[in-house]
Amino acid sequence: MKKTLSVLFVLILACSFVFAGGAGETGTSAAASSDTKTVKVGLICIGDENDQGYTYNFIRGRDEATQMLAEEGINVEWMTIYNIGEDASCIDANIEAAEEGCQIIINNSYGFEQYMLEVADDYPEIEFISCTNCASVFDGRENTHNAFANIYEGRYIAGVVAGMKLQQMIDEGQITPEEAVIGYVGAFSFAEVISGFTSYFLGARSVCPSVTMKVSFVGSWSDATAESDAALALIDEGCIMISQHSDNTTPATAAQSRGAFHTGYNNDMTGIAPDASLIGTRIDWGIYFTEAIRNYVNGEPIPQDWCAGMAEGAVVMTPLNEAIAAPGTAEKIAEVEAALADGSLEVFDTSTFTVGGQELTHAFALDTDGDFTPDSEEAVYDGAFHESEFQSAPYFTVQIDGIQWLNAAY
Repeated sequence: MKKTLSVLFVLILACSFVFAGGAGETGTSAAASSDTKTVKVGLICIGDENDQGYTYNFIRGRDEATQMLAEEGINVEWMTIYNIGEDASCIDANIEAAEEGCQIIINNSYGFEQYMLEVADDYPEIEFISCTNCASVFDGRENTHNAFANIYEGRYIAGVVAGMKLQQMIDEGQITPEEAVIGYVGAFSFAEVISGFTSYFLGARSVCPSVTMKVSFVGSWSDATAESDAALALIDEGCIMISQHSDNTTPATAAQSRGAFHTGYNNDMTGIAPDASLIGTRIDWGIYFTEAIRNYVNGEPIPQDWCAGMAEGAVVMTPLNEAIAAPGTAEKIAEVEAALADGSLEVFDTSTFTVGGQELTHAFALDTDGDFTPDSEEAVYDGAFHESEFQSAPYFTVQIDGIQWLNAAY
């Protein structure tokens, strides 16, 4: 996953670097008392909070951590760099943050990690964190770290909400069982996306047995127009429920415009699609940011490969849109959340899906170099595929029956 660059160009991209000001950016330094500990943290983002999705969710986590740590006597000064591409400009952003005195630098996008690693060796005293990624834990460096969360748990619950709505429509004669089709807007055919839409589908099918899914990949994490176009095309294909693993709100507004339903990601989208969006799920990055920064300030190690789920508060659901949700949905959510927390429900229970008509008994897992291999740790055991157990980032890449990929994988 690491890409070696032979020449390092330090570019001055003034228009790409926007530093947010005010209390949300600098924490509580103005009011810090003499015994307050201060740490400077860089946050490098693929977008900005105006996406109302992916980067907005990270900014929410930044602000949450700032408040929580202030209550513990830790003042965080943030340097937030927005709208960085998954390219060499990410090297520049990491260098900029390092030269500005950041003691911790957090990269928020999957494609940033390879560029972050190009910089980490030159600043061994700085802690570099790659969110939603997996190479840092295997790279042999002490100052690089990975972090993710069990978002597949939240996606499973969102799928349950979607499935209950579809089953309600079947029961009321609005659609036939065969018309219970979900359209899913996916960024790339990476494990993270495949894991997400598979868990979502399994949640939906647990309450609506006839459901099927069609997936359209757009080849970008954040392309508002492409995401909207993909959602509209899926609706034209007969999908009456839309979900997404993409950064913007346009799949929600597309569903609203065509009378379809929707479940979201990273943010509550019911405000912009009140007649369509049922619920969403997101990672609460404030949980991780608080732990990592606290550990650093207290001289304790930052976890090398951090992962947590709903039970720890790291994965949360957005408010249920009860105006359009099926009756009994709130109670069902509580039931599923409890089952996930006590371990009685396995999202990837191999008895609940097939691959080519057969139950999954073996799957590629990870070796110590981060590669998928059939002969190292086995991800399938005790009747389930154990996602995110051998590393924080998802590694479920199995194409199960009932899900159709409409276009070539990116």
